[in-house]
Amino acid sequence: MRIGYFLSCEEYTPAQLIEQARLAQDAGFQSLWISDHYHPWNDEQGESPFVWSIIGALSQVVRIPVTTAVTCPIMRIHPAVVAQAAATSAVLHEGRFVLGVGTGEALNEHVLGDRWPFADERLEMLEEAVGVLRQLWQGEYVTHHGKHYTVDQARIYTLPAEPPKVYVSAFGPKAIEAAARIGDGYISTSPDADLVAGFRRQAGTGKAVQGGFKGCWAPTEDEGVEIAHRLWANSGLPGELSQVLPSPKHFEQASQLVTPEMTRKSVACGPDPAGHTEQLKKYEDAGFDEVYVANMGPNYREFIDMYRREFL
Repeated sequence: MRIGYFLSCEEYTPAQLIEQARLAQDAGFQSLWISDHYHPWNDEQGESPFVWSIIGALSQVVRIPVTTAVTCPIMRIHPAVVAQAAATSAVLHEGRFVLGVGTGEALNEHVLGDRWPFADERLEMLEEAVGVLRQLWQGEYVTHHGKHYTVDQARIYTLPAEPPKVYVSAFGPKAIEAAARIGDGYISTSPDADLVAGFRRQAGTGKAVQGGFKGCWAPTEDEGVEIAHRLWANSGLPGELSQVLPSPKHFEQASQLVTPEMTRKSVACGPDPAGHTEQLKKYEDAGFDEVYVANMGPNYREFIDMYRREFL
Protein backbone atom coordinates (compact mmCIF):
# COMPACT_ATOMS: atom_id res chain seq x y z
CA MET A 1 0.00 0.00 0.00
CA ARG A 2 1.40 3.39 -1.03
CA ILE A 3 1.39 6.22 1.50
CA GLY A 4 0.72 9.80 0.39
CA TYR A 5 0.31 13.13 2.16
CA PHE A 6 -2.95 15.09 2.31
CA LEU A 7 -2.76 18.88 1.94
CA SER A 8 -5.69 20.50 3.79
CA CYS A 9 -6.50 23.81 2.09
CA GLU A 10 -9.06 24.58 4.82
CA GLU A 11 -6.39 25.04 7.48
CA TYR A 12 -3.13 26.26 5.95
CA THR A 13 -1.89 29.26 3.98
CA PRO A 14 -0.63 28.80 0.42
CA ALA A 15 2.98 29.09 1.62
CA GLN A 16 2.41 26.44 4.30
CA LEU A 17 0.82 24.08 1.78
CA ILE A 18 3.79 24.42 -0.55
CA GLU A 19 6.19 23.87 2.37
CA GLN A 20 4.31 20.74 3.43
CA ALA A 21 4.37 19.36 -0.11
CA ARG A 22 8.13 19.84 -0.34
CA LEU A 23 8.72 18.31 3.10
CA ALA A 24 6.43 15.38 2.26
CA GLN A 25 8.25 14.59 -0.96
CA ASP A 26 11.64 14.81 0.76
CA ALA A 27 10.43 12.51 3.55
CA GLY A 28 9.41 9.81 1.07
CA PHE A 29 5.66 10.26 0.69
CA GLN A 30 4.80 8.89 -2.74
CA SER A 31 1.98 11.23 -3.76
CA LEU A 32 -0.28 14.08 -2.65
CA TRP A 33 -3.95 14.73 -2.08
CA ILE A 34 -5.23 18.31 -1.96
CA SER A 35 -8.69 19.45 -0.88
CA ASP A 36 -10.81 21.77 -3.04
CA HIS A 37 -12.99 24.11 -0.96
CA TYR A 38 -14.52 27.56 -1.16
CA HIS A 39 -14.99 27.73 2.64
CA PRO A 40 -13.23 26.04 5.54
CA TRP A 41 -15.41 23.79 7.66
CA ASN A 42 -15.30 26.31 10.50
CA ASP A 43 -13.81 29.73 11.21
CA GLU A 44 -11.14 28.26 13.49
CA GLN A 45 -9.53 26.50 10.51
CA GLY A 46 -9.39 29.91 8.90
CA GLU A 47 -8.09 29.32 5.34
CA SER A 48 -9.33 28.26 1.91
CA PRO A 49 -7.06 29.24 -1.00
CA PHE A 50 -8.09 28.58 -4.60
CA VAL A 51 -6.93 25.04 -5.26
CA TRP A 52 -5.96 25.51 -8.91
CA SER A 53 -3.46 28.23 -8.00
CA ILE A 54 -1.90 25.92 -5.41
CA ILE A 55 -1.76 23.02 -7.87
CA GLY A 56 0.09 25.20 -10.35
CA ALA A 57 2.58 26.22 -7.66
CA LEU A 58 3.04 22.58 -6.60
CA SER A 59 4.20 21.70 -10.11
CA GLN A 60 7.27 23.84 -9.52
CA VAL A 61 8.33 22.18 -6.24
CA VAL A 62 7.33 18.48 -6.39
CA ARG A 63 7.59 15.63 -8.84
CA ILE A 64 5.10 13.24 -7.26
CA PRO A 65 1.48 12.68 -8.32
CA VAL A 66 -1.22 15.13 -7.16
CA THR A 67 -4.92 14.26 -6.82
CA THR A 68 -7.75 16.63 -5.92
CA ALA A 69 -9.71 15.18 -3.00
CA VAL A 70 -12.12 16.17 -4.23
CA THR A 71 -13.31 18.65 -6.82
CA CYS A 72 -17.05 19.12 -7.32
CA PRO A 73 -17.60 19.94 -11.03
CA ILE A 74 -21.39 20.29 -10.88
CA MET A 75 -22.28 23.80 -9.62
CA ARG A 76 -19.75 26.33 -8.36
CA ILE A 77 -17.51 25.78 -11.40
CA HIS A 78 -18.94 24.59 -14.72
CA PRO A 79 -17.45 21.28 -15.91
CA ALA A 80 -16.15 22.97 -19.09
CA VAL A 81 -13.98 25.21 -16.90
CA VAL A 82 -12.92 22.32 -14.65
CA ALA A 83 -11.89 20.46 -17.80
CA GLN A 84 -9.55 23.28 -18.78
CA ALA A 85 -8.14 23.64 -15.26
CA ALA A 86 -7.47 19.91 -14.99
CA ALA A 87 -5.88 19.74 -18.44
CA THR A 88 -3.49 22.59 -17.61
CA SER A 89 -2.67 20.98 -14.26
CA ALA A 90 -1.86 17.71 -16.01
CA VAL A 91 0.45 19.54 -18.41
CA LEU A 92 2.23 21.34 -15.55
CA HIS A 93 2.64 18.10 -13.61
CA GLU A 94 3.77 16.21 -16.72
CA GLY A 95 0.92 13.71 -16.53
CA ARG A 96 1.12 13.15 -12.76
CA PHE A 97 -2.19 14.88 -12.03
CA VAL A 98 -5.42 13.03 -11.18
CA LEU A 99 -8.80 14.75 -11.00
CA GLY A 100 -10.69 13.44 -8.01
CA VAL A 101 -14.38 14.36 -8.25
CA GLY A 102 -17.48 14.07 -6.09
CA THR A 103 -20.97 15.45 -5.60
CA GLY A 104 -19.71 18.07 -3.15
CA GLU A 105 -21.11 19.85 -0.12
CA ALA A 106 -23.54 22.74 0.17
CA LEU A 107 -20.82 24.46 2.23
CA ASN A 108 -18.89 25.16 -0.97
CA GLU A 109 -21.33 24.83 -3.83
CA HIS A 110 -24.24 27.08 -2.76
CA VAL A 111 -22.18 30.28 -2.99
CA LEU A 112 -23.64 31.37 -6.33
CA GLY A 113 -27.19 31.05 -5.00
CA ASP A 114 -28.12 27.84 -6.80
CA ARG A 115 -30.55 25.41 -5.16
CA TRP A 116 -28.73 22.56 -3.44
CA PRO A 117 -29.98 19.40 -5.20
CA PHE A 118 -30.84 16.10 -3.54
CA ALA A 119 -28.20 13.36 -3.55
CA ASP A 120 -29.59 11.39 -6.51
CA GLU A 121 -29.78 14.53 -8.63
CA ARG A 122 -26.23 15.52 -7.72
CA LEU A 123 -25.04 12.07 -8.75
CA GLU A 124 -26.84 12.45 -12.09
CA MET A 125 -25.19 15.86 -12.55
CA LEU A 126 -21.78 14.42 -11.74
CA GLU A 127 -22.14 11.70 -14.35
CA GLU A 128 -23.05 14.24 -17.04
CA ALA A 129 -20.22 16.54 -15.91
CA VAL A 130 -17.62 13.76 -16.20
CA GLY A 131 -18.90 13.05 -19.71
CA VAL A 132 -18.38 16.72 -20.60
CA LEU A 133 -14.84 16.61 -19.19
CA ARG A 134 -13.92 13.58 -21.25
CA GLN A 135 -15.35 15.05 -24.44
CA LEU A 136 -13.36 18.27 -24.03
CA TRP A 137 -10.13 16.39 -23.32
CA GLN A 138 -10.29 14.93 -26.82
CA GLY A 139 -9.17 18.31 -28.17
CA GLU A 140 -12.06 18.81 -30.60
CA TYR A 141 -14.82 21.42 -30.61
CA VAL A 142 -17.61 20.33 -28.29
CA THR A 143 -21.24 21.36 -28.36
CA HIS A 144 -23.33 19.70 -25.68
CA HIS A 145 -26.98 20.26 -24.74
CA GLY A 146 -27.65 17.99 -21.79
CA LYS A 147 -30.14 17.89 -18.96
CA HIS A 148 -27.90 19.92 -16.65
CA TYR A 149 -25.16 21.51 -18.78
CA THR A 150 -24.71 23.33 -22.04
CA VAL A 151 -21.41 23.70 -23.87
CA ASP A 152 -21.29 25.78 -27.04
CA GLN A 153 -18.42 25.21 -29.50
CA ALA A 154 -15.77 24.90 -26.79
CA ARG A 155 -12.30 23.53 -27.43
CA ILE A 156 -9.37 23.05 -25.03
CA TYR A 157 -6.07 23.76 -26.74
CA THR A 158 -3.58 23.10 -23.93
CA LEU A 159 -3.80 19.35 -23.36
CA PRO A 160 -1.57 16.69 -21.80
CA ALA A 161 -0.35 13.74 -23.86
CA GLU A 162 -3.00 11.57 -22.17
CA PRO A 163 -6.29 12.78 -20.64
CA PRO A 164 -6.23 13.09 -16.84
CA LYS A 165 -7.59 10.13 -14.95
CA VAL A 166 -10.83 10.75 -13.05
CA TYR A 167 -11.26 9.17 -9.61
CA VAL A 168 -14.74 9.32 -8.08
CA SER A 169 -15.59 9.77 -4.40
CA ALA A 170 -18.46 7.56 -3.23
CA PHE A 171 -20.05 6.66 0.13
CA GLY A 172 -23.06 4.51 -0.74
CA PRO A 173 -24.20 1.75 -3.13
CA LYS A 174 -25.60 4.08 -5.82
CA ALA A 175 -22.49 6.23 -5.79
CA ILE A 176 -20.25 3.15 -5.85
CA GLU A 177 -22.05 1.90 -8.96
CA ALA A 178 -21.56 5.27 -10.65
CA ALA A 179 -17.91 5.45 -9.59
CA ALA A 180 -17.23 2.01 -11.02
CA ARG A 181 -18.92 2.94 -14.29
CA ILE A 182 -17.55 6.44 -14.95
CA GLY A 183 -14.36 6.60 -12.91
CA ASP A 184 -10.78 5.46 -13.41
CA GLY A 185 -10.50 4.98 -9.64
CA TYR A 186 -12.30 5.32 -6.33
CA ILE A 187 -11.77 7.75 -3.42
CA SER A 188 -13.02 7.35 0.15
CA THR A 189 -12.28 8.62 3.65
CA SER A 190 -13.73 5.52 5.29
CA PRO A 191 -11.91 2.14 5.50
CA ASP A 192 -15.05 0.27 4.47
CA ALA A 193 -14.09 -3.10 3.00
CA ASP A 194 -17.59 -3.73 1.64
CA LEU A 195 -17.59 -0.51 -0.41
CA VAL A 196 -14.11 -1.28 -1.75
CA ALA A 197 -15.19 -4.80 -2.68
CA GLY A 198 -18.33 -3.45 -4.34
CA PHE A 199 -16.29 -1.00 -6.39
CA ARG A 200 -13.78 -3.66 -7.48
CA ARG A 201 -16.52 -6.12 -8.37
CA GLN A 202 -18.26 -3.62 -10.65
CA ALA A 203 -15.21 -1.76 -11.97
CA GLY A 204 -13.03 -4.72 -12.87
CA THR A 205 -9.26 -4.70 -12.63
CA GLY A 206 -6.78 -1.89 -13.02
CA LYS A 207 -8.65 0.88 -11.16
CA ALA A 208 -6.96 2.33 -8.09
CA VAL A 209 -8.63 2.76 -4.70
CA GLN A 210 -7.48 5.73 -2.60
CA GLY A 211 -8.33 6.49 1.02
CA GLY A 212 -7.35 9.08 3.58
CA PHE A 213 -7.47 10.09 7.24
CA LYS A 214 -6.24 12.84 9.56
CA GLY A 215 -4.11 12.69 12.68
CA CYS A 216 -2.74 15.32 15.04
CA TRP A 217 0.87 15.36 16.15
CA ALA A 218 1.47 17.14 19.45
CA PRO A 219 3.93 16.78 22.34
CA THR A 220 1.24 14.97 24.37
CA GLU A 221 -1.98 13.14 23.59
CA ASP A 222 -4.05 15.67 25.55
CA GLU A 223 -2.60 18.57 23.54
CA GLY A 224 -3.34 16.69 20.35
CA VAL A 225 -6.94 16.08 21.39
CA GLU A 226 -7.38 19.77 22.19
CA ILE A 227 -6.02 20.84 18.79
CA ALA A 228 -7.95 18.22 16.83
CA HIS A 229 -11.21 18.97 18.61
CA ARG A 230 -10.84 22.73 18.25
CA LEU A 231 -10.03 22.57 14.54
CA TRP A 232 -11.75 19.44 13.24
CA ALA A 233 -14.64 18.45 15.53
CA ASN A 234 -16.75 18.57 12.35
CA SER A 235 -15.08 15.32 11.26
CA GLY A 236 -17.18 13.56 13.89
CA LEU A 237 -20.54 14.63 12.47
CA PRO A 238 -22.66 11.67 11.32
CA GLY A 239 -24.67 10.93 8.22
CA GLU A 240 -25.32 13.51 5.53
CA LEU A 241 -24.75 16.60 7.68
CA SER A 242 -21.42 17.33 5.98
CA GLN A 243 -23.20 17.46 2.61
CA VAL A 244 -26.13 19.70 3.55
CA LEU A 245 -24.97 22.29 6.11
CA PRO A 246 -24.43 25.55 4.19
CA SER A 247 -21.86 27.56 6.15
CA PRO A 248 -18.96 27.32 8.61
CA LYS A 249 -21.14 28.73 11.41
CA HIS A 250 -23.62 25.87 10.93
CA PHE A 251 -20.79 23.35 11.20
CA GLU A 252 -19.64 25.09 14.39
CA GLN A 253 -23.13 24.76 15.82
CA ALA A 254 -23.49 21.11 14.85
CA SER A 255 -19.97 20.29 16.08
CA GLN A 256 -21.06 21.12 19.61
CA LEU A 257 -22.59 17.62 19.57
CA VAL A 258 -19.08 16.13 19.19
CA THR A 259 -17.28 15.78 22.53
CA PRO A 260 -13.51 15.85 23.11
CA GLU A 261 -13.68 12.19 24.13
CA MET A 262 -15.27 11.33 20.79
CA THR A 263 -12.35 13.08 19.09
CA ARG A 264 -9.86 11.20 21.30
CA LYS A 265 -11.36 7.87 20.26
CA SER A 266 -11.48 8.62 16.52
CA VAL A 267 -8.24 10.57 15.87
CA ALA A 268 -4.64 9.48 16.41
CA CYS A 269 -3.39 12.30 18.66
CA GLY A 270 0.00 13.01 20.20
CA PRO A 271 3.53 11.78 19.40
CA ASP A 272 2.89 8.01 19.53
CA PRO A 273 2.85 6.39 16.07
CA ALA A 274 0.77 3.44 17.34
CA GLY A 275 -2.55 5.13 16.48
CA HIS A 276 -1.35 5.75 12.93
CA THR A 277 -0.25 2.13 12.63
CA GLU A 278 -3.75 1.06 13.59
CA GLN A 279 -5.39 3.42 11.11
CA LEU A 280 -3.09 2.41 8.26
CA LYS A 281 -3.81 -1.25 8.99
CA LYS A 282 -7.56 -0.62 8.69
CA TYR A 283 -7.12 0.79 5.19
CA GLU A 284 -4.73 -1.97 4.19
CA ASP A 285 -7.10 -4.66 5.43
CA ALA A 286 -10.00 -2.99 3.57
CA GLY A 287 -8.11 -3.33 0.30
CA PHE A 288 -6.93 0.21 -0.43
CA ASP A 289 -4.06 0.72 -2.87
CA GLU A 290 -3.11 4.15 -1.53
CA VAL A 291 -3.75 5.99 1.73
CA TYR A 292 -3.22 9.71 2.34
CA VAL A 293 -2.52 11.12 5.78
CA ALA A 294 -3.00 14.69 6.98
CA ASN A 295 -1.95 16.56 10.09
CA MET A 296 -4.30 18.77 12.09
CA GLY A 297 -2.73 21.84 13.63
CA PRO A 298 0.62 23.59 13.56
CA ASN A 299 2.98 20.64 14.11
CA TYR A 300 3.08 19.36 10.53
CA ARG A 301 6.89 19.23 10.43
CA GLU A 302 6.93 16.84 13.39
CA PHE A 303 4.08 14.83 11.84
CA ILE A 304 5.94 14.43 8.55
CA ASP A 305 9.16 13.53 10.37
CA MET A 306 7.34 10.85 12.38
CA TYR A 307 6.07 9.27 9.16
CA ARG A 308 9.57 9.45 7.66
CA ARG A 309 11.00 7.55 10.64
CA GLU A 310 8.20 5.09 11.29
CA PHE A 311 6.44 4.33 8.01
CA LEU A 312 8.28 5.59 4.93
